[in-house]
Amino acid sequence: MERRLYDSSIYAFLQLSPETLLGRFVNNYHGAALTSMNEAWAKEIEILQETLQPWKDEAGQIIFEYDIPRLGKRIDVVLLLRGLIFCLEFKVGERDLLQSNIEQVLDYALDLKNFHLLSQDRIIVPILVPTLFSKHSHDFYPSVYDDSIYNPLVTGASGLQKLIANVLTHAGAFSPDPSLGAGWVISPYAPTPTIIEATKRLYENHSVEEITRHEADKVSTDRTIAYILNVIKVSRERGEKSICFVTGVPGAGKTLVGLDVAVKQSYQNGDQLIEDEGAVYLSGNGPLVAVLTEALAIDNQKKCRARGEKKNLTDARREVGKFIQIIHRYRDNMLAKIKNPVENGVLEIDPAKAMKLAKSGYGEVEHVAIFDEAQRSWTHKRLADYLKRGGTYGNKLKVPNFPYSEAAFLIWSLDQREDWATIVCLVGGGQEINTGEAGISEWIKALNEKFTHWKIYISDKLIEPEYAEGRVNELLAGNDQVTFASELHLGVSLRSFRAESLSAFVHALLAFDLDAAMWYNRIKERYPIVLTRDMDTARAWLRKQTRGSQRSGVLISKTAARYKPLAVDVLGQGDENAVHWFLDDKNDVRSSNFLEDAATEIQVQGLELDFTCVLWDADLRCENRQWKYYNFNGRTNWCEETGKTEGSLERRKYMLNAYRVLLTRARMGMVICVPNGNHNKTVGGFPEDATRLPAFYDGTYEYLKSIGLDEL
Repeated sequence: MERRLYDSSIYAFLQLSPETLLGRFVNNYHGAALTSMNEAWAKEIEILQETLQPWKDEAGQIIFEYDIPRLGKRIDVVLLLRGLIFCLEFKVGERDLLQSNIEQVLDYALDLKNFHLLSQDRIIVPILVPTLFSKHSHDFYPSVYDDSIYNPLVTGASGLQKLIANVLTHAGAFSPDPSLGAGWVISPYAPTPTIIEATKRLYENHSVEEITRHEADKVSTDRTIAYILNVIKVSRERGEKSICFVTGVPGAGKTLVGLDVAVKQSYQNGDQLIEDEGAVYLSGNGPLVAVLTEALAIDNQKKCRARGEKKNLTDARREVGKFIQIIHRYRDNMLAKIKNPVENGVLEIDPAKAMKLAKSGYGEVEHVAIFDEAQRSWTHKRLADYLKRGGTYGNKLKVPNFPYSEAAFLIWSLDQREDWATIVCLVGGGQEINTGEAGISEWIKALNEKFTHWKIYISDKLIEPEYAEGRVNELLAGNDQVTFASELHLGVSLRSFRAESLSAFVHALLAFDLDAAMWYNRIKERYPIVLTRDMDTARAWLRKQTRGSQRSGVLISKTAARYKPLAVDVLGQGDENAVHWFLDDKNDVRSSNFLEDAATEIQVQGLELDFTCVLWDADLRCENRQWKYYNFNGRTNWCEETGKTEGSLERRKYMLNAYRVLLTRARMGMVICVPNGNHNKTVGGFPEDATRLPAFYDGTYEYLKSIGLDEL
């Protein structure tokens, strides 16, 4: 599957048997096609082969399962007929009309209008098809958006043919129109000026600084933003490709800088929109993108309503989606353009799969891409393995023998622009937390080996140990395109004690550095860090500290396993769970403030709470001032990670980094809970719970206590 499951002319679609078509659908789908999915496809084929008979000889096009570029949304069926675009959303076996389904099909139409180049000047007709619905729409109105989109129409399967015919008559589309054909499928992602203007208003109408709460002073962030914008300006004037690496400790404002650059790059000289100079903020962190998007959208909706303006939450989300996006969707959109299979290790654009534009060539529409948490980009092996099996995300495109790491591919993607481009990498030190995350060294390797013409602007702090194991200078020694700049490090003011001092404390604690006690004594009066062995005590401390709108929550590593005896659940996967956990109020049981569901490092990286409890499980244990790493087998016992292979060494690094992330998520203070374990014995004298022996926890507790942490 590329951007669709299947597409053909209406004539060709009608010539094939339903069995042949279904076989092609299943063959083209690289995911796990469930029985219910196959049944739905079979019914859609049956309905449409009957419905489209009147137009069998016309130059129409039918597309199944169409991925809207970069938005992660898939339309059941798109019908291109007589110059109109029909979006069909089927609800097979349903007979009721649901408002949520109406909103879904209208959203698809709006997304095409706002982000799909070849749909922007066309009439779009959203139709909901609950197949057993007994009626169909008779009245045709423009949508409230006044943008050539019909108000959503509804019909059962039996009325679909008549409804399409009536729409064509109403729209005055009496003659065949071949202007919309196979090329529509490869239309580029291209936001309209309308959606860009809406984004600007959204950005101005909320407090990003509050949502992304950071501790760098304004002078520091402004200095960094100004430097990046100047690099972009020089790159544009000289027709160069450039890349900036920005560093900063947790809380230093990297996300704010990224969002600010994304918006300011599009709006220069005051309110004037500069065409074809846009930027996009990309992150591979699904929970971060979901929480940021929802927070900004909710805030914007409230403020619009306070001014007496109508604003739907889905519209606000769409506007945020213009400049905050998941990096995988950006990547998948570029993957859909390449020649496949890849030959001789060389990536090339396939002109049959991509539309070449006058200014951007085969590249994406933005000149500037900001990659948050760039240290988490995937290694070549992880990306190649993922694409070999067809992936589990986005377009599920199979690409055997993929030759690049994710960092190299993202640089290659911007390099497809024929004029100029700038990449901004926001880098957190020592925060690679998933197998296959490459750290910053993979970016440098790609620049050294494949993209030697790119100008490199790099923070002078990248030479420190937590970045590329302290080998940045060595890795860049032979590259003559490098400029080191202190402006690319987000320093924090002296009054912002937390960001720098907490980061230094956590680094010393995890490294068994004797300075850990000194750092603790320096910050404990203004930033309490306390120690306990009891979760009820930890919860009571959090509730006592949290005031007003402040938030607290329990954090746990993804390799933790024995937390249920402590009445702790792990927050479910799915970005919507993170949204509820971070944003819902104290009266909602899904909120972090209920202290029932614990979030992992995957769900909290890049985000923060006011107060946290870090529940320290037996996966990371201190023994004789050394860390020992354990994985639970899911049944009876912990298995120590002791291998000498590269994979085993990486896993240990990720496990330690997980605790680095967890220990730096609180803005105002935290409690660390190291459980007592289970001391009880059975009647026969054996441990009641051999997976929670006190010895698994005692060494860690004694080490933290030796640093001087105050005990509850």
